[in-house]
Amino acid sequence: MTRKQKKSLFRIIAGLVLLAAALFAPLEGYWSLLLFVPAYLIAGGDVVWNAVRGILRGQLFDENFLMTIATTGAFFVGEYEEAVAVMLFFQVGELFQNIAVSRSRRSIADLMDIRPDSANLLRDGELVEVSPEEVETGDLILVKAGERIPLDGIVESGSSMADTSALTGESVPRSLTPGSEALSGCVNLNGVLEIRVTKPASESTVSRILDLVENASSRKAKVENFITRFARVYTPCVVIAAAVLAVLPPLILRQPFSDWIYRALSFLVISCPCALVISVPLSFFGGIGGASKKGILFKGSSALETLGNAGIVVFDKTGTLTKGVFEVQKICPQGISEPALLETCALAESYSDHPISHSLKAAYGSEPDRSRVTDYTEEAGYGISATVDGKTVCCGSRKLMAKLGLTPPEVAEPGTVIHAAADGVYLGYILIADQVKEDAAEAIAKLKALGVRKTVMLTGDTAAAGKPVAAKLGLDEAYTDLLPDGKVAKVEDLLKQKTGKERLIFVGDGINDAPVLALADAGAAMGALGSDAAIEAADVVLMDDKPGKLPTAVSIARRTMAIVRQNIVFALAVKGLILLLGAMGIANMWAAVFADVGVAVIAILNAMRTYRLK
Repeated sequence: MTRKQKKSLFRIIAGLVLLAAALFAPLEGYWSLLLFVPAYLIAGGDVVWNAVRGILRGQLFDENFLMTIATTGAFFVGEYEEAVAVMLFFQVGELFQNIAVSRSRRSIADLMDIRPDSANLLRDGELVEVSPEEVETGDLILVKAGERIPLDGIVESGSSMADTSALTGESVPRSLTPGSEALSGCVNLNGVLEIRVTKPASESTVSRILDLVENASSRKAKVENFITRFARVYTPCVVIAAAVLAVLPPLILRQPFSDWIYRALSFLVISCPCALVISVPLSFFGGIGGASKKGILFKGSSALETLGNAGIVVFDKTGTLTKGVFEVQKICPQGISEPALLETCALAESYSDHPISHSLKAAYGSEPDRSRVTDYTEEAGYGISATVDGKTVCCGSRKLMAKLGLTPPEVAEPGTVIHAAADGVYLGYILIADQVKEDAAEAIAKLKALGVRKTVMLTGDTAAAGKPVAAKLGLDEAYTDLLPDGKVAKVEDLLKQKTGKERLIFVGDGINDAPVLALADAGAAMGALGSDAAIEAADVVLMDDKPGKLPTAVSIARRTMAIVRQNIVFALAVKGLILLLGAMGIANMWAAVFADVGVAVIAILNAMRTYRLK
């Protein structure tokens, strides 16, 4: 229990003891105040003080003000025990709220533990323990078995398995060998690693993730903003209504003021908007916190609300639905040998970081000699042009060949085709195939089961490479041969096809898809572990490269939104009913206590369900 929770519990117990003593003690009239007043001050002294401070700051109409006016008024009309009981139940509600918030924050606190406090810096052959902030890019750090990796870098020596569950939510460890990327926040399980730091502490993966989670509350959902605005208008209105109820009916009906003042005080207690103001943000916070433990990061409740209304889901292909690991399947030269065609393409692509370029270099078998390559240019959607051994070599799509006035052969086999030409002469093509991710088909099926109306794939690959993948995964539509601006145009067209409250979600790797991620109602970055561009561009960050995380994210969003709606309907319905009964004199202060604290506690308990994810 936190200190604040212990304090609340003490107030409740001490207030109950004094209230019981006051009820059973042989004291009557004003003498009973000797016990009721201390009980009231112990139970609600902080509420009264907060109300006074609010008045001094000009913030009149909050829950502390309503509770103070209602309970002090109850004292003046002689309802001492009810005034104390209202404050006691209010403290019970506050205790439940505090426990709920603490529980929801626990996932964030657990996440904070992934930021190491120190790093072992190798300096002049000696090991020095320093703060991660003191380590600079290019420094060499040593991470022992069992230690958490403090900074992002590349493994220079050593091999080990790394536990990435704190970042991805997945328990399967990853292998780290020389040349592997090591990410901060992961645990080195069983070996000693020397890591060359590539990013300062402020830009490390763990820092970016923590900043993202900490700032998630700043991007509020529409319903959350509505509740905030509603409370600002609603509270002054009910105070005015209570004042009218206390004064006008007794004047018109010529009845005693005491009965109507009591009704007005009950009206104030009932009207307190605690259940809405507390439970709605708590529901979103619980959903965001629970999702973060699954390796799904929502950039605020607005992203969660949007994903909950997903009706059209658009996928990039390479690196999202497929592994992005290309392998050369076939070499078809024309006028030269197979090794010569492969060497020419590998040299031309030697400066590119595209996955296709990596596959060509891997098939070539050794690092191409870049000294043989000059005048390198790369055009998105077309390919690469470079001068290789004095010849102008072009490698890329049919569109690039068409620009050269060449007509390459049609290739019916599934895969990506790289056509090559030198000095305007066609040299042949190389067929490269990508592999579909194991859980991609299951992810699409689950999205459809969740009610997603349309699933679409956009790719720059040819129809021969893209259409078979779409058919295999069961996608509704697939658009191929798209340049970056073509993807944007297609998403704009799909946005016009939305119906009702539907939202369009684009899922990509977050590196090459930033314009489309920004254009969609919500962008989800797939496989964003360590990707700066993904975390910046997306609204939802899926920390590993598994498409199966997307249906999980949609499920969490929909469950959270359902609980939010339940709390709103339940709180407004109960309060509306009791307010009516209170104004008619049927509901007394005890019913008012249930309408305020009881409803708040039930709504809080319901909101806590968002944190418990299967």
